[in-house]
Amino acid sequence: MDADAQSEDLSALAAEAEAMWAHMRREAEDALRLDPSLTPLMLGAVLNRASLEEAVVHRIAARLGASAMEAETIADAFLQAVRDDESIADAFRADLAACVERDPACGRVIEPLLYFKGFHAIQSARLAHALWRGRRPDFAHYVQSRASDALAADIHPAARLGKGLFLDHGTGFVVGETAVVDDDVSILHGVTLGGTGKVAGDRHPKVRRGVMIGAGAKILGNIEIGACSRIAAGSVVLKSVPPNSIVAGVPAKVVGTESRAEPARDMDQLLRGLAYDSFDYVI
Repeated sequence: MDADAQSEDLSALAAEAEAMWAHMRREAEDALRLDPSLTPLMLGAVLNRASLEEAVVHRIAARLGASAMEAETIADAFLQAVRDDESIADAFRADLAACVERDPACGRVIEPLLYFKGFHAIQSARLAHALWRGRRPDFAHYVQSRASDALAADIHPAARLGKGLFLDHGTGFVVGETAVVDDDVSILHGVTLGGTGKVAGDRHPKVRRGVMIGAGAKILGNIEIGACSRIAAGSVVLKSVPPNSIVAGVPAKVVGTESRAEPARDMDQLLRGLAYDSFDYVI
């Protein structure tokens, strides 16, 4: 890519970011007109903030703050992380867009920022990971612990998360230390990306781009979930999955080929017309 094209791309991204922030501010103003009792929330979370990045940081810090560490201390660390790594701010916007695009219960951009703990859990993990990479492991573990307490999601700070992630509900989401989740993945509640025992080293799953993981699925071990695959709810996945596969069962098997280009965006969790050799019926 030449310099002019790169500059145009950066300008377009900046314009999109500003448009999202302006839209969110209008939503906050509309909410205030309808219900003035929301003034402290809307001012503190949105209208008194200078940017989308600042709004996300302070909202997450408010969720994580406690007597052991004040929210402002957490916010300061998070703002510094955003300044040091521009990709964190890009991930904020991509995750917000994923919530709006994929969650039928989300009608406004402002809703994930204010209310959705799945979104909050992912952003908390981004802070913890930045602290981990910055060689502040105790602060990172504190953020992980507080997020687990406040948001019911336990994501190791060393785990690597892409952008455009949608974590629906978030309750019971567990991610191990060496796990990797690539861009544009959708995950429902009760999902575990875990190990298989007391094995050291690289021992957790690698989830590739565009995967959709249904509620309650357990993916265990240093295995790869191929791009644009669909993991059915309640599955226990113990072996690597080829790209564009549909996987279901305990233990999970490949039961079909994914026809959708991006199952993470479609969010279709029903398995239709597939015969299971481990069951005596067809869905």
